[in-house]
Amino acid sequence: MIKSAHLTASVSRKAGGLFDAVSRLVQSQHQQGMAVKVFGVWDEFVEADLKAWHPVPVAAIKPTWPKQIGRSPQFLEELNAFAPDICHTHGLWVYPSIATINYSRNNSRPYLVSPHGMLDPWALKNSRWKKQIAWRLFEREHLSGSRCLRALCASEAHSIRQLGLKNTIAVIPNGIDLPTVTAPSAPPWEKFIDPGQKVLLFLSRIHPKKGLVNLLKAWAINQQPATGNRQSAEWVLAIAGWDQGGHEAELKRLCGELQIPFADIRDNPPSSIFHLPSPIIFLGPQFNAAKAACYHYCDAFVLPSFSEGLPMVVLEAWANSKPVLMTPECNLPEGFQTGVALEVETTEPSLVAGLNELQRLTGAERLAMGNRARDLVVERFAWSRVAEQLQLVQQWILGGGAKPGCVLDA
Repeated sequence: MIKSAHLTASVSRKAGGLFDAVSRLVQSQHQQGMAVKVFGVWDEFVEADLKAWHPVPVAAIKPTWPKQIGRSPQFLEELNAFAPDICHTHGLWVYPSIATINYSRNNSRPYLVSPHGMLDPWALKNSRWKKQIAWRLFEREHLSGSRCLRALCASEAHSIRQLGLKNTIAVIPNGIDLPTVTAPSAPPWEKFIDPGQKVLLFLSRIHPKKGLVNLLKAWAINQQPATGNRQSAEWVLAIAGWDQGGHEAELKRLCGELQIPFADIRDNPPSSIFHLPSPIIFLGPQFNAAKAACYHYCDAFVLPSFSEGLPMVVLEAWANSKPVLMTPECNLPEGFQTGVALEVETTEPSLVAGLNELQRLTGAERLAMGNRARDLVVERFAWSRVAEQLQLVQQWILGGGAKPGCVLDA
């Protein structure tokens, strides 16, 4: 039995999309008989979120200085105690990369790395100087020493090659679970919209790379009568997610500048700079049942990102039979090829055109797109399939099988 250690910067909701991606991967590997354990940094949400990893054991390690990268000598101690045959690092630029290097060097064990989109050009430009320091100190050694790099899609594999990395690459996407049949509780926006209004949901980390500034500008244009889109008044944009760096406050200020009414459901009493109902609603972070309700009750989903690895939120929307409006940078070309997503660029004019196209779809057309989306998830993105592919790659790395078909030559 292969013993596999998965290292990640956070084992709580602070990891964003990585939280679901890594937890479901290791749980699926556990179900297939692998001995897996997760190693990550302790934070204020760990106690509440540890149950989401069950039954996979988790070592949540409290960081020492410098805490910004999650440094702790305990990482290596915990790894030595578990004695994995292979390590798998998820994400870059933080201390788990160093811990993986040290364990591999000390024990002559191989490892693989999943960058999760962190080597894409846009991502590399963000906080560039910090990443350049990390690259010189440890990340170049971490990546170049990996027996295999896991890319989530062909675009990410190309980005890896553009950096001059010659490692073997395995292209294995993230997976997704189908939602339960039972309808979840009412959506958080229930009291903030008129009966019959439709909801376009954004649910992701609220960060500049997600393209929300241009989306709001496009939404303001889309609401104007001069566009001739009479359906725009029937739609509400619901923005849910974890704020990073105060970007949500910037978006609210932009709403004021654009004279778009907005509401925030967290205010008591609920506030709006104009009136309720409002065409834009800020929901704040949504987890568990509340998150499920958002997907279940929305009418469509939008992700206008400048950069993604392979966004779990799009897969979640498709699993809930929802059509999606997204950019090519989301790296899910299958959505455009199968007609379950509408393609937009990150620019304001393209987003205006995309919103118009989406809002003019009939209910029957949206339903048909959503049904095809769910079929696509079942066919290509089931977690059992993802875990099986990764297990074959690990067996091959350890000398126990033929090279899997998902592996690209160096």
